[in-house]
Amino acid sequence: MMKNKFQLGVALLALSASFNACRVSEKYARPDQKMPEQYRDYTSSADTSSSIGKLEWRTLFKDEELVSLIDSAIHNNINLQLAVKNIESAERLLSQAKMGNIPELSAQIAASITRPSDNSLNGISAGQFLGSKYVKDYQATLNLSWEADIWGKIRSQKESALATYLQSQEAAKAVQTQVVAAVAQGYYNLLMLDEQLRIAKNNVELNDSTLFIIRLQRDAGQATTLAVQQAEAQRLNSAILIPQLEQSIAIQENALSFLTGEMPKVITRRQNLYRVDLPTEYNSGVPALLLSNRPDVKSSELALVSANARVGVTKAALYPSLTITATGGLNAFEASNWFNIPGSLFATAAGSVAQPIFMRKQLRTQYELAKIDRDRFALDFRQSVLIAVGEVSDALVRIDKIQEQETIERTRVDTLKSAIVNAKLLFNSGMADYLEVLIAQGSALQGELNLADIQRQRLALAVELYRSLGGGWK
Repeated sequence: MMKNKFQLGVALLALSASFNACRVSEKYARPDQKMPEQYRDYTSSADTSSSIGKLEWRTLFKDEELVSLIDSAIHNNINLQLAVKNIESAERLLSQAKMGNIPELSAQIAASITRPSDNSLNGISAGQFLGSKYVKDYQATLNLSWEADIWGKIRSQKESALATYLQSQEAAKAVQTQVVAAVAQGYYNLLMLDEQLRIAKNNVELNDSTLFIIRLQRDAGQATTLAVQQAEAQRLNSAILIPQLEQSIAIQENALSFLTGEMPKVITRRQNLYRVDLPTEYNSGVPALLLSNRPDVKSSELALVSANARVGVTKAALYPSLTITATGGLNAFEASNWFNIPGSLFATAAGSVAQPIFMRKQLRTQYELAKIDRDRFALDFRQSVLIAVGEVSDALVRIDKIQEQETIERTRVDTLKSAIVNAKLLFNSGMADYLEVLIAQGSALQGELNLADIQRQRLALAVELYRSLGGGWK
């Protein structure tokens, strides 16, 4: 009998193996994204390996204070830590999915006692054969169950779990690129505020000097009280910038502290805004590079891969399933003979094929919904590619135009500084009035503040280009 059961098991295994090639899921193929050869009118180097997006962030940023801030953010940022936890969860699910082809095995020990009716067949049999009104049963079993992966359902489940795991890794990389960019841009904004604070304080000192001269002229009868009042107002206009900028500095320091996962604190920096070492020319590579280098695009594609695998899972559920079960152990009706080997040994093996017939369209609906989800994730993938190409194109245009603005504003500031010197000389010689001096000083102040802001924009746009090309996760 045992030989027959073994032969039955072998036959069922052979039958299941013959169906292994009957996979009903569709193999994933990346949708054609119709990538352009370049970003708008910007021709990139043919050497895509030199793209700024492929640089490690420690290679791009040379400032020690900034490197320290980014390093702290990568280790302590809350969003990044949450992303790591998502990776750990996906890893556990992947480990579980890999066990899909392994049979389920469970152990059970049970004992029961039954008092059948004296007029029942069981009661009469117990009295005749056992000499007792009670029927006892003692059982220790191992139960094995295995579903043959005929239509590739388990394989598709593994593919979906693997894609989800890889997606969680790419999502974490995408968060890191955002954190690195946010820290760098916040740090450069802090340097700009430092520079503007220095400009405001210098301008206050310059106004003090002008105000002192106008007061002397008023006392000598060469200027009016109105001139003094206007000079004082000009000085206060510069002075009010100081507490405003100090407030902005403290708030920016708090924001950087938050990004690094720490309580608000003073951020150490010794760098000057105009001495930041960042490249002035950038190789952006070709748009197709975004598909492999930008984490959020890769994450979006992996979501599509997972959705495609889930279509295979739901489609396979519509087909027959082959399940093989086996049970073996010890069974006796007397406790003293329970573990009497081989007398108490027993074993059973069975195979079943189940075909869903009518389940109120549940399986069909799940399959149709899975296909809709796949189409939705395909659109999400397409949108992520469009956004990525658009962000790089925007950054390239802005960098180009901000460099033009910087050249113009720098020339304007140099002209205004010369105008201050000339206005003072003419004022001291009586060939210009105080208003010309005040106007020149006010224009120079605004020009220097604007120039500092433009410099900050240029640095921030370089970081934005780096992020949009997928840089920051290496």
